[in-house]
Amino acid sequence: MTFDGEKIIDAKAAMTLPTQPAKLIIIGAGPIGMEFAYFYNAFGTQVTVIEMLDRVLPNEDAEVSAAVFKSFCKQGIDCRPATRTLGITVTATGVEVAVAPAGAPGETPDPSTVQNIVGDKVLVAVGVRGRYDGLFEPSLGIELFKDHIKVDKATYQTSVPGIYAVGDVIGPPWLAHVASEEAIVCVEQLCGHHPPAIDYTAIPGCTYCSPQVASLGLTEAALQKAGVEYKIGKFPFLASGKAQAMGHTEGFVKILSDPKHGEILGVHMVGENVTELIAELGLAKSMEATTDEIINTIHSHPTLSEAVHEAALGTQGRMLNF
Repeated sequence: MTFDGEKIIDAKAAMTLPTQPAKLIIIGAGPIGMEFAYFYNAFGTQVTVIEMLDRVLPNEDAEVSAAVFKSFCKQGIDCRPATRTLGITVTATGVEVAVAPAGAPGETPDPSTVQNIVGDKVLVAVGVRGRYDGLFEPSLGIELFKDHIKVDKATYQTSVPGIYAVGDVIGPPWLAHVASEEAIVCVEQLCGHHPPAIDYTAIPGCTYCSPQVASLGLTEAALQKAGVEYKIGKFPFLASGKAQAMGHTEGFVKILSDPKHGEILGVHMVGENVTELIAELGLAKSMEATTDEIINTIHSHPTLSEAVHEAALGTQGRMLNF
């Protein structure tokens, strides 16, 4: 497969296409793939999303993934999780993408299950990687680790004294707001200041589609895998007066908390403007606030932020409006 910028494109090319494709195939249902799927569908493009894993937005909480999948299907987007891409063929009129059920790793698909999806263009959105090729002379011997530059996360100094690196080139999370903050912390330290270290457990991740997605901390699956006990508070926007007034009742706010002290372990939101609501929970987690302190914080009425208050109440079985 070769990106030609015409029929097989990446995210950068997808932002600057000279004409709108009638049919767009997107490989990868992570944040980039889902954002472009929503965008192009909203403008009338027929969109098909192919995802090898068993759900869209596979790094999000399972309930969030299910909610977005349901919403996208209602919007007319053809989402196909658990589907493997076998190959891309460029034709005179567009592209053909051969797909089959994902099956087990390394398993040869049954030829009878192979399907060719026809489109004008295919957007390959299977993830990002920071590019550091050409940034430094290889003879310097800067240490690499898992395809990124290895740094001391306290100072962002590489293995070579006096050389620093921040952002996508030092590995996940590959987020613009993280890269910006890393640069600020790094430069302030170089100037003799003492900024607080970044709390990588409280970094919000956002997907800018509709409904929006916002999350931080651990998912239920991660907590279960680690054997950590937790409580759930989940408030649907269907029960929010402001969401009803706005006509955007899809989604929910979900808080996972420690059952003993009320520590916030994870927050998962899907719905209108949740990328704005997540900041409150990021501040709470960074300051080690508990669900009690969120509950004791008065939230204006009517606002979408009341859903955060209700979800915190829900972790204690005290929800008022649902």
